[in-house]
Amino acid sequence: MTAKNLNLEQFTGTENYYKHSMGLLYTDGVHYLVQEAKAYWLIDAIASWQISPKVKKDPMLQRIQFWKLRVNSDHSASLTCERDEGNIALSQEISYTDFPLESVTLYLADEVLLLPSEY
Repeated sequence: MTAKNLNLEQFTGTENYYKHSMGLLYTDGVHYLVQEAKAYWLIDAIASWQISPKVKKDPMLQRIQFWKLRVNSDHSASLTCERDEGNIALSQEISYTDFPLESVTLYLADEVLLLPSEY
């Protein structure tokens, strides 16, 4: 499965917002991604970082976060949060995932998780 197969670029806005149990909102595009990829854990991981003092004390991270999941050939992965291009604020190593894409980028803007095409 590839991002092209998922047709993520079809999402250019959202009609619905979904609420994660930790209070995070996410869009139609993110909902579709995690359903198709069976990856609700990805929202869980991003939501769990929101209570970190590192996020709570950083005004820039309170406004916007750029999350990138990169899957390695051995099915391990790294999840990083950037303040801006190349400025990694948070990172998490994942020992195994069956996430079907090589990588995906999500934005968290004003407590709403969205695809870049939905921004």
